Amino acid sequence: MLRERIADNVYWFQSEIYAQVTAGAVIGTAWATVIDTLAMPEESLAIRNFIEESLQMPVRYVINTSYHADHTLGNCYFPGATIIGHSLCRKFMMERNETALQETREQFPAYQKTKIVLPNLTFESGTLALQVGKKHLKIFPVPGNSLDGVAVLVREDRILFAGDAFMPLPYVVEGDADELADTIKTIGKMSLENIVQGHGDIILRGEIEAATRSNLNYLSNLKKIIKAAAKLKDPTKRLQAATVEACGKSRVLLGGLVEELHHQNLVSLYRRETKSTKM
Repeated sequence: MLRERIADNVYWFQSEIYAQVTAGAVIGTAWATVIDTLAMPEESLAIRNFIEESLQMPVRYVINTSYHADHTLGNCYFPGATIIGHSLCRKFMMERNETALQETREQFPAYQKTKIVLPNLTFESGTLALQVGKKHLKIFPVPGNSLDGVAVLVREDRILFAGDAFMPLPYVVEGDADELADTIKTIGKMSLENIVQGHGDIILRGEIEAATRSNLNYLSNLKKIIKAAAKLKDPTKRLQAATVEACGKSRVLLGGLVEELHHQNLVSLYRRETKSTKM
């Protein structure tokens, strides 16, 4: 697990095992708040040990930016903490995560002690404010990637933990491309110092404009390709030519994982456009 202090009492963590998924922590004067957990049990435990043993601070809150297992399976390793999330995050976790966990346990014994712990403090719209020591957190919905997505702004430092609403490659299989484009535009206009992506590296202030433009360009190219392919009797060649590079992104991002994410985007958007289950 990688770890970096990105501002006074604000930390970033990144998995070295699974998809460069990220998490964060804001340390107060009496307790700490964790933003997302990592997918692997040992990495979530490492976050807790760092905060509680090295920094000598108990974790009182864990904020889930979405229901996705790689952001929430570590909830159980912060016993006694209040879990915060969107109301749909709780709903989706109840409906989907137990089955996903059972399947994961069959392949990876390390998850035998992992349990699904649901958010017990939820909201649906507007913002939720949380003060952590001298830091003020603003938690608010960021639609487009998933229906339950939220982001966390550390006001004093202008750091945004964006969850999967901002990634090296926009991902819209569960979301809506137009909504995600609007969310990305909004994030790009927030005068931020850093964007902590749900996966991948931290985006610094001088990189935000280019990252925002790149993500919007990818979504625009993706939509154009899908609309053109949908008009063809046989769209196979058109879609096969729509590589991640053809849409303006590099295939080496996220250790090459973006190729699979891009393929899933293509399949999902094409099926929506044509109202077909085939591709």
